[in-house]
Amino acid sequence: MRSVLDIILLVLQIYIWLLIAAAVLSWLIAFNVVNARNQVVAMIGEFLYRITEPFLRPIRALLPNLGGIDISPVILILIILLLENIIIRYIYPNVF
Repeated sequence: MRSVLDIILLVLQIYIWLLIAAAVLSWLIAFNVVNARNQVVAMIGEFLYRITEPFLRPIRALLPNLGGIDISPVILILIILLLENIIIRYIYPNVF
């Protein structure tokens, strides 16, 4: 059972890195550092959008309009870190 929890923790860590990559790529596209018409950039952007958007959309629906600032990835990362701490502190020690 601990190996399953280790896999869950690993998946959560990978998802945090995907959220960070999606945020950085969106900034790079917004500031015209990378060309969104490039096929590789478009494929990476589409992949990151499809992976992160299902979890970010409900958070964005709950947040008020902050004038173009999107803090939903930060909130999702904090939620994931809270979930990881709950698993590590309360679930993991009780599993044999």
